Amino acid sequence: SCGGSGGGGMSAPPAGVPRVLVTGASGYIGSLLVAELSTALAAGRIAALIATDIRPSTSSVFGLPSSGPLFIQHDIRDNGLAVLLRRHAVDCVIHLASIVTPSKGSTREFEYSVDVGGTRRVLDACLQAGVRRIIVTSSGAAYGYHADNPGWITEDAPLRGNESFAYSWHKRLVEEMLAAERKSNPALEQVIFRVGTILGESVHNQITALFERPRILVIRGSASPFVFINDRDVVNCLVRAVDSTATGAFNVAGDGALPLREIAALLGKPTLELPSALVRAALAVAHPLGLTQYGVAQLDFLRYRPVLDNRRLKELFGYTPAMTTREAFLYWRDSHASGRAAGT
Repeated sequence: SCGGSGGGGMSAPPAGVPRVLVTGASGYIGSLLVAELSTALAAGRIAALIATDIRPSTSSVFGLPSSGPLFIQHDIRDNGLAVLLRRHAVDCVIHLASIVTPSKGSTREFEYSVDVGGTRRVLDACLQAGVRRIIVTSSGAAYGYHADNPGWITEDAPLRGNESFAYSWHKRLVEEMLAAERKSNPALEQVIFRVGTILGESVHNQITALFERPRILVIRGSASPFVFINDRDVVNCLVRAVDSTATGAFNVAGDGALPLREIAALLGKPTLELPSALVRAALAVAHPLGLTQYGVAQLDFLRYRPVLDNRRLKELFGYTPAMTTREAFLYWRDSHASGRAAGT
């Protein structure tokens, strides 16, 4: 069900000016995106901005429908989105809602219901309401974590998200769903961003937790290269996609890659190098006991990183990230150090 008031019908938008709805608007990237789109709304570059999330909004950017973005509480697993899309004459949907870092006690079934089932409902609502364009945040995880991954993965590589790792598997299933819709409903334009590891001033997730340890775990024989993208670059891509003519899938990552040993050096931390068999055995014991958030599935996540080639993003989508992988990491490192020094 959806809460909030949508009011009655709204006046017809100026021709060619997008009317945008965002799912997952209260999340980390969602809140940054809504703030940026609010500026575009005030400047008349978009005609309407509807922000939705299962969580209540505490953002100060939301105002009356006539003066700013409108927040409507909505669970993407529920019906009702098509009604909202029609009521507000939305022609562009930015779909961010998904489970990135599961909360304690989360289940695989719940995560599937949001990631895959929720996306199915969003896609169906777009088709029912005649939405022109859908922009979806996918992930490099959709390629999967495999020993035979190429050194640099392009958008033409097969999507082999690992079934043992829910996030990777769900991103693969979502992309397969989107691919099927491109064939059966080609009128709905799709932009899919396969995003690398997002870093920003206040980011804290399973990956940054690895970097915050006294020693950086390295799997013996694995370089484990990471590609990073600054959060502002992700937001800029999403904003640009609203009125871009480009469609298709795009890897979103800064130039270059950072192996774990180099990450450790930049952090001034020693590495803890262990054979994969030992790490696997330790995780098999520690994870069921609640001693670590990482399970055996995360071993390949660390060993076989998908390293994203961003040439298509730059050459076809027309966006060059402002920060390289190294610069995005250093920005996170320095911001993190500043926060600790200030006691935040």
